[in-house]
Amino acid sequence: MKIKYFQDTDTLLIELSDEIVEETREISEDLYIDFDKKGNPVSITVEHAKQKVNILELSYLRVEQPVSN
Repeated sequence: MKIKYFQDTDTLLIELSDEIVEETREISEDLYIDFDKKGNPVSITVEHAKQKVNILELSYLRVEQPVSN
């Protein structure tokens, strides 16, 4: 996964995979999701990102599945 912020256009792009985009759906004003030919999400685009999301802070947390005895 890659997260890119384009300051000149205030656009946030979250790339979920390297698959080819088959379809783009507008979820709401300034929010788009790209899908591959199987219907899996490929990327998320947020226009006017400073107004929509907190782009000043990014954190990543991987939660492991508990081990069963």
